[in-house]
Amino acid sequence: MRQRYRRRPDQAVTAVRLALDFDGFLAYRKWGHEQRAQAGDWLVDNGGEVYTVAADSFARSYRELSPGRWIKAAPVWAERAARAGSVATKEGLTAYQAGDWLVSNAADGSDAYAIAAARFEQLYELDPEG
Repeated sequence: MRQRYRRRPDQAVTAVRLALDFDGFLAYRKWGHEQRAQAGDWLVDNGGEVYTVAADSFARSYRELSPGRWIKAAPVWAERAARAGSVATKEGLTAYQAGDWLVSNAADGSDAYAIAAARFEQLYELDPEG
């Protein structure tokens, strides 16, 4: 069952907007599949894990703490995966294992991604308002 979570307040990221006049990255490999980024997307360093986030998703989800430092302020909805598979993200596909977390930026399950169980538990806590 999907439940509402929030990012732990001490888990900020470093991010820079790809505010360049370019056609985007053709592809890069992450999470077992090819990912893509476009002009206006964000390059995020999340505790040493580096990836891109689509511009619209970043704008809805993150709040600036100081120049270059951001916190995911919007809640997420998540549930544990019963078996291995992959989930379609805005950037590409993400492979996951049984026990990992399937996370969505929207209550309806859209704007989804997957996170390894240990990392999810480090980054998120159950939202008492949800």
